[in-house]
Amino acid sequence: MTYFPFETYWWLYAGFLALVAMLLALDLGVFHRKPHAVGFVEAAKWSALWVGLALAFNVGLVYFAGWALANDSRFAGTAGFSAQAVATQMGWDFLAGYLVEKALSLDNIFVFVVIFGYFGIPAVQQHRILYYGILGAVAMRGALIAAGSALLQYEWALILFGVFLILTGVKMAVLPTKAGGPEDNLLVRWVKAWLPVTPTLHGDRFLVRMGGVWHATPLLLALAVIEMSDLIFAVDSVPAIFGLTHEPLVVFTSNVFAILGLRSLYFLLAEAVQRFQLLKYGLAAILVFVGLKMAWLNGAMGGKFPATWSLGIIATILAGATLASMVTSRRAVAIPGATRVRT
Repeated sequence: MTYFPFETYWWLYAGFLALVAMLLALDLGVFHRKPHAVGFVEAAKWSALWVGLALAFNVGLVYFAGWALANDSRFAGTAGFSAQAVATQMGWDFLAGYLVEKALSLDNIFVFVVIFGYFGIPAVQQHRILYYGILGAVAMRGALIAAGSALLQYEWALILFGVFLILTGVKMAVLPTKAGGPEDNLLVRWVKAWLPVTPTLHGDRFLVRMGGVWHATPLLLALAVIEMSDLIFAVDSVPAIFGLTHEPLVVFTSNVFAILGLRSLYFLLAEAVQRFQLLKYGLAAILVFVGLKMAWLNGAMGGKFPATWSLGIIATILAGATLASMVTSRRAVAIPGATRVRT
């Protein structure tokens, strides 16, 4: 069941969105008001800040959930119900969902590197594009989560989503990554069909008026590709978090906090992301595990696979794939004449 249904706790969702809006306004309007290239040290500080905020929110969520459920008339006198146990479970589910979304977002980072390189977007403008990309991502994730919450009330949807995640994981591990160019993107073709495109950038402008006609700049095309790529990634990541918990509040908040830290993670890892060549196998294993959990393991464990087990399995897979990638990368550098192939 849903402990915090939207129709009753709509004010909680509204408050969370207001918090997100405030954080984004401070980010772009105060701390990044002047466009500049984000360096490694600055990205590391911001990454630590976003992770800290997510963990602080998680602690607050556990305390709030314990208090709200203890005073909820729906559960008054319910035998065996423990508000604190449910709240603690939500805290573990938040951490697991946050970690899964962070792990899957590493694929986004490689795509961002390709997009910015293709359109020739300088480092000074990349933060602004990712900022607006996050605004669209939050809206898209909200819509997908709302749809998922409605569908997952049916058992057949749980099995279908689980099988989808398993197949996605197998496909990620077995099939080579297709290197489709950004020019093939549907939104890019749509923009070009309606607007002429300038061959060069015009500062930080997405649109520019030339000869009485509006033109799109490469900044707008890059933003369009990023929004489309995030929608594609969301189709995988949202069902994956629903495989860990069916509580929409936990799914939405953990997803959004992971997205908020994506820009800083990009600037932190953009130069090193190609070294994590084995990470895709770890991500594939995570998707398969979550798919099995949704389609089979939850039922086999009496309705809920332990959240602490899920968190431990996901963290172990991710750490193992990362470590193996680093070891493989160092060996490739150490071997004379070895070359690193981009995947």
